[in-house]
Amino acid sequence: MNKKILFVSLGCDKNLVDSEMMLGMLLKNGYEFTDDEREADVVVVNTCCFINDAKEESINTILEMAKLRESGSIEGLIVAGCLAQRYREEIQKEIPEVDAIIGTMAIDEIVLTLEEVCKGVRHNRYRSLEEKPLTGVDRVVTTGGHYAYLKIAEGCDKHCTYCIIPKVRGSYRSVPMESLVEEAARLAERGVRELILVAQETTLYGMDLYGHKALPELLHRLCGISGLYWIRILYCYPEEIDDALIETIRQEKKICHYLDLPIQHASDGILKRMGRRTDRAQLERIIDRLRQEIPDICLRTTLITGFPGETKEDHEQLLDFIDRMEFDRLGVFTYSQEEDTPAALMEDQIEEEVKQKRFAELMELQQEIAFAVAEDMVGRVVTAVVEGRVADENAYVARTYRDAPGVDGLLFVNTQRELITGDFVKVRVSDVYEYDLMGVLEDEFTE
Repeated sequence: MNKKILFVSLGCDKNLVDSEMMLGMLLKNGYEFTDDEREADVVVVNTCCFINDAKEESINTILEMAKLRESGSIEGLIVAGCLAQRYREEIQKEIPEVDAIIGTMAIDEIVLTLEEVCKGVRHNRYRSLEEKPLTGVDRVVTTGGHYAYLKIAEGCDKHCTYCIIPKVRGSYRSVPMESLVEEAARLAERGVRELILVAQETTLYGMDLYGHKALPELLHRLCGISGLYWIRILYCYPEEIDDALIETIRQEKKICHYLDLPIQHASDGILKRMGRRTDRAQLERIIDRLRQEIPDICLRTTLITGFPGETKEDHEQLLDFIDRMEFDRLGVFTYSQEEDTPAALMEDQIEEEVKQKRFAELMELQQEIAFAVAEDMVGRVVTAVVEGRVADENAYVARTYRDAPGVDGLLFVNTQRELITGDFVKVRVSDVYEYDLMGVLEDEFTE
């Protein structure tokens, strides 16, 4: 009898790609999957440890599954991913119900590990963090089929003082371009229409392999793949955005006029303490340049509030920056004191109450900006991709090029027609509700 696997994927979209590769390898070897823990023979948890909240979610999930293992409801429990890489000794010691641990660079050993676990063999697997990124795996796409993430690089060389990623993912290693183009073509053949490029930093793609930033070349080649309609770029470090990338986004019709810029702060003093490579003046120049060259570009950023040493003046500078820049999309994290990072040892750690107060002030300001941006969309005709139907209503959920899945707003489309998930349609925006838009279907989109 084939074993049934309950697979739990936590954390970021890069981690999701790892999960999809492991699912693909398991499927190829005859394993079946279930979402019901009562049917599962083995549970695999792919974990995250980027910030405290993610770490707690991973630990709580492991503990929940460990109870199933202890009761005999499941035959095995495997833990993979960043938490497994970072805290392998602690997991082994504190949660003996875990049968095997797989490090971030050893996910291609998931099948062998599962076979051993089913035979009662406990064997953890780790490899050098400088291992070449895994390629050529036929993934199981878990995002609904019409969009998928393409991880173009592994690891990071920036070494920001608050970040643990280089210690659990290694240095920056690009995936060879040929492998990425082949993978993207396979995804398109299976119905993927929106390809979302991800890495810890996408803008440095190719420096290690080709001696220059090769993201523009990769984008040109991906745009040549039949079947893809949108290509979205996430995690572009602002200091690495150059003329070639801007011109590529302008030229290629398939590339969404949308960029995610992880800026983190706008006070020069805090940026320096964070180990960032830009100051406020440079950030403003880059943003102004993007908007000048690509007038309809949608800019998203993420910020950290409550970083060690952040003064009231630093916070006010950040508020002023947000007010001036008017980002279309913006997310804020309160600083998470991560052990084994330089920032964790810095003096002047900020009290949680202060972090939360500053977080609320930042989000209140951004809410005003976001609502104004949304209201400005009323009356416009936009192209949107259908995400699914609203239950018991003649309405569908969709996204515009301005909305990345899972993090941005939605467009609710009223129509009597039957639409299929993954369809691209023309919609006239008629109203707004907070961060979301509402509209009426104008006509079906044709390429």
